[in-house]
Amino acid sequence: MVKMAIRTDEAPAPVGTYAQATRRGNLVQVAGQVAIDPVTGEIVGQTIAVQTRQVMNNLEAVLEAAGASSDDLLMVRVYLTDSAHFAEFDRVYADFVTAPFPARTTVYVGLPAGLLVQVDALAVLD
Repeated sequence: MVKMAIRTDEAPAPVGTYAQATRRGNLVQVAGQVAIDPVTGEIVGQTIAVQTRQVMNNLEAVLEAAGASSDDLLMVRVYLTDSAHFAEFDRVYADFVTAPFPARTTVYVGLPAGLLVQVDALAVLD
């Protein structure tokens, strides 16, 4: 099986030595997505709801470029800067996933200034 990098202009370009996602066989690992507008390169929004929507849009764009969708998600890792953001994050996140839901881990971390959330994910294709 060949490992291939996934690239789309519909999500922010990597700022370092990593791919937006990597696919090997039926596995797709999406790199951490943040609330960056892929066209302007600027942070979108100052609230967890607005940022979560942008993060999930970016995640979906990368999944699509890999031939996957949110229905293929097996595991999602969420990084929040404030535990008080969990409920609002979850409300927006629910607009992007359907049952049976992927497994999910949420941790509280420091992110670059202005960013409130980051999400990475593993998808498995049939």
